[in-house]
Amino acid sequence: MRKNFLPVVLAAGFISATASAQQVNVICSVQADWCNLIATTYARTTGVKINLALKGSGEALAQLIAEKENPKTDVWFGGTGDPHLQAAEQGLTTEYKSPTLAQLYPWAQQQAEQSGYRTVGIYSGPLGFAYNTELIAKKKLPVPKSWADLLKPEYKGDIQVANPASSGTAYTMIATLVQLMGEDKAFDYLKGLHKNVSQYTRSGTGPIKAVARGETAVSISFIHDAPQEKMQGFPVETVTPAEGTGAEIGSMSIVKGARNLEQAKKFYEWALTPGAQAFGAAAKQYQLPSNKATVVDPNVPDFKKIKMINYDYKKYGASAERRRLIARWEKEVNSIPR
Repeated sequence: MRKNFLPVVLAAGFISATASAQQVNVICSVQADWCNLIATTYARTTGVKINLALKGSGEALAQLIAEKENPKTDVWFGGTGDPHLQAAEQGLTTEYKSPTLAQLYPWAQQQAEQSGYRTVGIYSGPLGFAYNTELIAKKKLPVPKSWADLLKPEYKGDIQVANPASSGTAYTMIATLVQLMGEDKAFDYLKGLHKNVSQYTRSGTGPIKAVARGETAVSISFIHDAPQEKMQGFPVETVTPAEGTGAEIGSMSIVKGARNLEQAKKFYEWALTPGAQAFGAAAKQYQLPSNKATVVDPNVPDFKKIKMINYDYKKYGASAERRRLIARWEKEVNSIPR
């Protein structure tokens, strides 16, 4: 699961099988402010009521699996793309080839193609390091510029990263390192990193919040999570590793067996428009929107300045591969005393 979410259901909760055509049931796996802005604006501009449930991507996937025989959800919006690919793989989402696809960045189109058009990319954000400028200076630590730097003994106890069993951020890190170094070397690297990690947090945003508040010097995080911390006055800066890095592709899917299919398709199309995609930045979330015509906020990381690996989303988004790599991490890395 990528983020911390509010365990709430907004509006009237999910509705009965005799649903009105003027409603749509949406699980929203981005931040609460973003979800609420989308729901309010969509209802006001279309007259269609959104029954909104806020859930992290792992929790959302579990709900779709549980409801497979009797789906109560129409659209799943946002959250790390891997669980969306797993939902597609398990036949939980329906094929829908949007006429808007040509307006999207190639990475968003590829997400759709690789899933058999059962999901689509709606935003992307690169993985990197965040650091507390005051703590780095106080402890006389160098600013980390590369994956290799994080293995230096001076960082012992001063790095936080999430647990890949619960966090899409941390799983993206493992998959990135495997593709960058080869699997065995990546796990040797993770064992070395383990010595310097003070805590594996449950959520992907936990480490960067710890950096912002001076609880740790360095985190491995999606760097688009930094601007909102800086806006609150925290001394946070970011860097992306010199060897190369991966990125998440936040996604959107229509649920197979959706009770309000036509309304689901209309919401889906609206969510791919530049106007709708601008709500991320309006809610102070700074991923890169997938529609090329969306005005990009200056706080969004500039992908042109980042060395990106050719991340294989299809392979590393598959359920079996994810389970295998996380199990190997638990056995070979997390079990080692620090």
